[in-house]
Amino acid sequence: MSKSKKLDFRANEYVVYPAHGVGQIVSIEEQEVAGITLELFVISFEKDKMTLRVPTNKATSVGMRSLSSPDVITKAMTTLKGKAKVKRAMWSRRAQEYEQKINSGDLISIAEVVRDLHRSDDQREQSYSERQLYEAALERLTREVAAVSGNDEVAAARQVDEVLTSRAA
Repeated sequence: MSKSKKLDFRANEYVVYPAHGVGQIVSIEEQEVAGITLELFVISFEKDKMTLRVPTNKATSVGMRSLSSPDVITKAMTTLKGKAKVKRAMWSRRAQEYEQKINSGDLISIAEVVRDLHRSDDQREQSYSERQLYEAALERLTREVAAVSGNDEVAAARQVDEVLTSRAA
């Protein structure tokens, strides 16, 4: 696994960076850092107004990946339909696990967080930290669904919301 898989990614391609979600590779450039020339992916996260530079030889080791396939999206939607699995552990421990799942970049894990933290109107109010985690997971999920389906984020959010509300009914 020491050999880099930099040929997997090209300019103008959408990728998923685990800690930030869906971004677009704007360019591949060379930059000299401490006397060493590095080849870097320049990834733009439009929504966050952020640009990230990732060394091409480190891209796979940091967990950068291509967008999920449509069948992974389908699996994620199926995961959303499932029953929420809330462990009886302390909130701080659960919050840590949710945070790890969100930052793993794995779409199914992110869908599990959305499923577990989703509240319908008739359920109790979410705490601030619960809502923050839920919104972070929901945003990652909808961005990737939008990027894969070619729709805008509003349509993707509606699609995810329909699945969540159908589960509650």
